[in-house]
Amino acid sequence: MTLKNVKPSLNKIAKELEETQDAREFLLKNTREIVILCSKSIIAVHKGDLITGKKNLKQAQILLKKYKKKATGGLSRYLITPEQEFVEAACLIAIVEQKEIPSDKKLSVMSESYVLGLLDCIGELKRQVFDKIRMDKIDEATRLFEVMESLYLQLYTFSMYDKVVKEARRKIDVNRILVDDVRSVITEEKRRTELIKILEKLEK
Repeated sequence: MTLKNVKPSLNKIAKELEETQDAREFLLKNTREIVILCSKSIIAVHKGDLITGKKNLKQAQILLKKYKKKATGGLSRYLITPEQEFVEAACLIAIVEQKEIPSDKKLSVMSESYVLGLLDCIGELKRQVFDKIRMDKIDEATRLFEVMESLYLQLYTFSMYDKVVKEARRKIDVNRILVDDVRSVITEEKRRTELIKILEKLEK
């Protein structure tokens, strides 16, 4: 009989696939909490509450470390989104605190997650710049824009890896528009500030 080896092989494969499927469903369900925590962290930072931002980020980091143990082999791709959100929040906090942006090694994330997280962080920096301008903190707005622009220039060449890093090119295209928009606003704000200073001198 030529099929005697097929049944045990298929039984073994079915068991492996069942375990993989269970692990996939577990990751999809539980990593949502990481994404939510990172979103809360970013919102807290924009509200000026760095303590809460760091607290949520720390909780996300603990969960991410825990779930990585289940994300073996091909299952690691299900961690890209939560890792991406984690990178975005961690880097935003570092930038706001005027600290060095952490490396992928420091954050213990995959390369793709790191690149995508940095690309998303650029959008959050735009909001930070506009908030500082509204608060009449032009120097801080300028500093944040310089970081934003530098990040964009560092990441620009990654558009060529779009087939490997999913959505990299689209995010880079969007970020180009964001950087140009913020540059225009910063330039206009500086001109306005200088004009006010000149008028104040003339009034004296």
